[in-house]
Amino acid sequence: MPDQKKTNQKLKLYDFTLSGHAHRARLALSLMGVPYELVPVDLANGEHKSEAFKALNPASLVPVLVDGDIVVPESTAILTYLAKKFPDGEWIPSDALGAAEVEKWFVAASTGLAAGPARARLITVFGAPYDAAETIENAHKFLAVLEVSLQGKDYLVAGRPTFADVAIYSYTAHAPEGHVALDAYPNILTWLQRIEALDGFVAMPKTNVAEAA
Repeated sequence: MPDQKKTNQKLKLYDFTLSGHAHRARLALSLMGVPYELVPVDLANGEHKSEAFKALNPASLVPVLVDGDIVVPESTAILTYLAKKFPDGEWIPSDALGAAEVEKWFVAASTGLAAGPARARLITVFGAPYDAAETIENAHKFLAVLEVSLQGKDYLVAGRPTFADVAIYSYTAHAPEGHVALDAYPNILTWLQRIEALDGFVAMPKTNVAEAA
């Protein structure tokens, strides 16, 4: 059961179900056992561009975490906030090296992962105007690095689940929706299954896009 200090929190998560960024925050909250209110944002009808939402995040992006008077946009910033607010789970290690390694994967989430698997999915699911061939090539470059990084390891950092895994999981698991096959990456496939077996795991809904052969 969640700690009493967690059940007293009044957290709100502004969310879009098919966003991998938003899923990071949902997954983190669920793994931690922290109760929160989910506030759907209607991206299709431009709610994220409304003045009310832009008051929370001028960049008009989900997710946004609201904790009383505190507003935290951006998915990895939300992970950092949650890890510091509820430090008992050590989702970001307290030692210098462990914290640095998690930060490394946060950077990878906004660079290689974003320019590869995440962008490939944007093309197929949301019709984003990127070059598909180049994006898929970028995706496999990122996945090759991730595959090597997982060699002989159960998790990315510290031999246990951390927010490094949460930051990388969503768009990697859904890479096939962007026509990026995962068959050639056995370490990644095993790692995905390991994350999905964690207590509190919640999945991001799959789209109807055909997976890569």
